Amino acid sequence: MNRVRSRRDDLPVYVISVAADLLGLHPRTLRIYEEKGLVQPARRNHQRRYSERDLERVRMIRHLTQGVGLNLAGVRLLLEIHERTEFKGSKDAVSWVFERTVRRRRVP
Repeated sequence: MNRVRSRRDDLPVYVISVAADLLGLHPRTLRIYEEKGLVQPARRNHQRRYSERDLERVRMIRHLTQGVGLNLAGVRLLLEIHERTEFKGSKDAVSWVFERTVRRRRVP
């Protein structure tokens, strides 16, 4: 009996060249996003492997930078807020953003 395996959106299947092609980006752009901590593809044998979820995240990053006009630091903060409220169950995201912003602006 043949079993068709259902695709999971978190399954890392695309190497960087394929992911970049699917997204219409240069592979260097994906590397920059990774360096900035915006996306964290899985690694297998020293190769980056992107999942559908990773690709969707990159699409969101592109929308926020090109469509909304945020810089990468703003995108990172917005993604952190989203993750904090959605995945970590934080009810007080505004307070968290305020504290984080105040902490970063303090002069040593």
